[in-house]
Amino acid sequence: MKSVARAGVKTLFVSALLASSSLVAAQATTPAETGSSDAVEGLGDIVVTALKRNDTLQNIPLAITAIDTKKLDQLQVADFYDYARYLPSLSYQSIAPGFSNVYFRGIASGENANHSAQLPSVGTYLDEAPITTIQGALDIHVYDIARVEALAGPQGTLYGASSEAGTVRIITNKPELGKFYGAANAEVNTVRHGDQGYVGEGFVNIPVADMMALRVVGWYDHAGGYIDNIYGSRTFPTGNLTVNNAPFVKKNYNDVDTYGGRASLLIELDDNWTVMPQIMGQKQKTNGSFAEELGLKKYQTIQYNPEKIQDNWYQAALTITGKIGSFDLTYAGAYLNRKDHTQSDYSDYAYYYDALFGYGAYYVDNQGNPIPNQRVDGYDRYKKMSHELRLSWQGDHAHWVIGGFYQRQTHNIEQHYIIDGLADALWVDPSAPDNIWLTKQRRIDRDYAAFGELTVNPTDKWEVTIGARVFKFDNSLVGFYGYGSGFSGSTGVAACFGPTIVPGSPCTNLDKRVKDTGFTHKINVTYKITPNKLIYFTNSRGFRPGGINRRGTLPPYKPDFVLNYEAGWKTSWFDNRLRWNGALYWIDWKDIQFSYLGANGLTEIRNAGNGRSRGVETEITAAPIRGLTLTLSGAYTDAKLKTPYCRIANPQFDCSIPGGNFTQAPAGTRLPITPKFKGNVQARYEFDALGGTAHVQAAGVYQSKISFDLRTVERGILGDQKGYGTVDFAAGWDKGPYSVELYVRNAFDVEGGTFRTTQCAVQTCGGTVYSFPIQPMTIGLRLGTKF
Repeated sequence: MKSVARAGVKTLFVSALLASSSLVAAQATTPAETGSSDAVEGLGDIVVTALKRNDTLQNIPLAITAIDTKKLDQLQVADFYDYARYLPSLSYQSIAPGFSNVYFRGIASGENANHSAQLPSVGTYLDEAPITTIQGALDIHVYDIARVEALAGPQGTLYGASSEAGTVRIITNKPELGKFYGAANAEVNTVRHGDQGYVGEGFVNIPVADMMALRVVGWYDHAGGYIDNIYGSRTFPTGNLTVNNAPFVKKNYNDVDTYGGRASLLIELDDNWTVMPQIMGQKQKTNGSFAEELGLKKYQTIQYNPEKIQDNWYQAALTITGKIGSFDLTYAGAYLNRKDHTQSDYSDYAYYYDALFGYGAYYVDNQGNPIPNQRVDGYDRYKKMSHELRLSWQGDHAHWVIGGFYQRQTHNIEQHYIIDGLADALWVDPSAPDNIWLTKQRRIDRDYAAFGELTVNPTDKWEVTIGARVFKFDNSLVGFYGYGSGFSGSTGVAACFGPTIVPGSPCTNLDKRVKDTGFTHKINVTYKITPNKLIYFTNSRGFRPGGINRRGTLPPYKPDFVLNYEAGWKTSWFDNRLRWNGALYWIDWKDIQFSYLGANGLTEIRNAGNGRSRGVETEITAAPIRGLTLTLSGAYTDAKLKTPYCRIANPQFDCSIPGGNFTQAPAGTRLPITPKFKGNVQARYEFDALGGTAHVQAAGVYQSKISFDLRTVERGILGDQKGYGTVDFAAGWDKGPYSVELYVRNAFDVEGGTFRTTQCAVQTCGGTVYSFPIQPMTIGLRLGTKF
């Protein structure tokens, strides 16, 4: 079956490549581009707002991929994973819905996806507002979305912090004045090796008054599980105590329920001014783990404690646009509130620390009996407030935008490491029963910035853009972490230096702050060969703020920066029936931020030296005959360390300095997470049938091998995910307001993976490695109606 799948993917790629190549070859023998055919429609233009203004995708000298409403629907995109597959420059690691880390162009060090690590290197926006929390971006249900814009490369001027390597923008459909209409979809599906799922979603656009319209969207999505928690037992060596997971054995136990809604109100005050408040919220309940344990059969794991995630969030936003004379003014403000409650098994930590260090002898009940098994209850609350005010002007030969930005995000961290029945004397605090370890901290990240871009057109063919951003960040972390005084005489309570600051903690043993200022730039030169062909060169800089380590004995980590050199092209041929876009880039990455699980399973963040990434991205889209559309896109990424990563950092990158120093990753080590090659091919044919329009569609996605850790030893323990490809098929029919579609995702049931990890430090807990597989073959039926 695997060989059949690989052959299927390769066949799709080759077929699309040959078709696209034949069109390019035909251009060489065609004397002019003015020929047209009534039978063949050109490719439609997509209007994007990536540069804080409306412009067509082909006219923007930027490496941007845009998936519009029509394409999102055709590809059955419902969440982050669905659209991430079709963005070649984007890579990611995911442990569950809503818990994904996103990367562009190889700027990834193999972070452990911890809730208290460094800020992401990719910013995610919902319309005008950032929705990237410290945990990562929200996993928004994709329905009634105008488009997803993926901006590859640093966006350090217009977007700033957390857009160091790129930006993802999710643009919603806005209310329309004077029109009443809506739509609804219903779907049922079944997962091979798993359970059934179903989806219901709909929207309505309502004219409230002549100058006012309301748009309301809602959805419910039940995803069937496919991971089995099978029976297992283990004996803790110190106390010779055997435990099993019989109460938690269950088939297909990683089901997910997601429901939410969005409401937008558009108010046109007059011909020049509009106001649009919007509120959006989502609740997501995830049962079980999405990991399979390597060494067991596929889609099997052995967990000894409950695994659950409750992820609830809402965002209230306000956008005001207007004109002041010849200037356009935009204000965008938003407030995001996200609450996560996680329950996790932590028995691997307990077992391996007992086997290696004899910790089981210290975990006892009030009678002195060993009770080493552990679990974790986590409560994380994220709040983000952002404001942006900008002014722009458009002239015949120039345009500019200037603005200011402020953001304040907080993270209240609460982690209870629990041993049920633990002796009272070992509790961290009387207010935290059975807690052998407690983390109660408050993190605040503040960002301030002023930015601007000026574009001039000295001639009809040349365009020059200069941009800059000055920024300041101010980040702090305060609270408590560690053991109680009855367990440890040197850490936790024993290390406290002040009274309680964060409510619910026994005292304070961490209170640090770091702040800095800086500058990023962008220079772009564009040359238009013809009205529908351009080439460009960009030099740009991106940054990510530094911060405080949760382990207070470690120093703060510094900001990291990227410097990007990029040359690209955007071309249209044959009356816009063929497009070929692409870019070549070289990125230098300085002071790489790298997070990993250290002693006691605590996240440590260090600056791991310097790296570089170079590569090429390309996309070809063609409409060779009436009803047929072909798309081929891919990215080649070569990302490596330029300097060795030493256990003890030093300016000389000398890993032989005495005092416990050694090389954790030599210069030339390939950076993890990002495949060398990732690509996709899509083919869709529409034709008249039974008085309506029918379609058949195939889409293939392939990525090469990836690793999961920067460090050499840990990389070897975790192992690599081999390259894999998946193929999707769909066939459907629509007539008037009604539509029906049958689809198959991962049609050949290929095994792939998005991430690998262990419950604690890899060299300690590496005897049990978890892989997070992609969803098995899924067959579904969708029914839709419009009114």
